Amino acid sequence: MSKVELIEQQIEKLSSEELAAFRSWYAAFDADAWDRQFEADVKAGKLDALADKAVRAHTSGQSTKL
Repeated sequence: MSKVELIEQQIEKLSSEELAAFRSWYAAFDADAWDRQFEADVKAGKLDALADKAVRAHTSGQSTKL
């Protein structure tokens, strides 16, 4: 049995209150992981091409004001 399968089985056994607490914890955990990955990608320059494309589109009038 994989770790994921074991975790799934444990989650299925949680009470409603425990499941709510787990959801809250996991949402924060996942958001923090996403933020760290995003920051690492920015520092590595992985988003530079997208930013350049967006700036070019804006300066050529292809964007609209919100």
